Amino acid sequence: MTDSPVALITGGSTGIGAAAARQLLDQGHRVAVTGRNRDRLDRLAEDLGSPDNLLTIPGDAADNDAVEAAVASTVKEFGRLDTVVANAGFAIDGTLADGDPAGWREMVLTNVLGPALLIRAALPALKETRGRIVLVGSVAGFVNTPGNVYGATKWAVTGLAENTRRMVTADGIGVTLIAPGRVETPFWDDLGGLPEGGLLTADQLAGAMVWAINQPSGVDVNTLVVRPIGQPV
Repeated sequence: MTDSPVALITGGSTGIGAAAARQLLDQGHRVAVTGRNRDRLDRLAEDLGSPDNLLTIPGDAADNDAVEAAVASTVKEFGRLDTVVANAGFAIDGTLADGDPAGWREMVLTNVLGPALLIRAALPALKETRGRIVLVGSVAGFVNTPGNVYGATKWAVTGLAENTRRMVTADGIGVTLIAPGRVETPFWDDLGGLPEGGLLTADQLAGAMVWAINQPSGVDVNTLVVRPIGQPV
């Protein structure tokens, strides 16, 4: 167990992050999960049976001190760090014309600054293990949508992934951008509910993510765009 790989997932108390945590734990990984809501983290741990190889860490993914503390706590608890997953993110309703600018700031900080902070904090540990960085982007980071500020944040994540890869590949670190289409998660709760049409499950999307994480040493899967069949854009 002390040699089993270690993953740190931000925003992992529900949805895609929680599904990835569950699948990695089932495969014998040790997993640390962060989230802003302590109660949700406690419920996740309870749902998973409170295993010894799960560490839950409350904190804001867009706060540098909290991110550095999460990385330090993970390495202290498990002795190493093999994978980080920048999963924390959200969207708010409205466009550039009619949206609420008060909400844009937090969204930009969480969706764009958050992954950058995680990369910076985790690099020393990942260099030791020649580990992997996974950034959760979106189809919205490849397709232009009129006035969509959330989409702009995910375009930034698309660029961040390749910029990061070019910086760290010589250190033996892999970088994967996974860009989901519509996934049935609490992401939609503040957007008026689930969209019409087919949806991926969180487990299906997490399965693609875990597949990339489990690639053999030396194999770097860089971009995965995963849509439900029937989603046209």
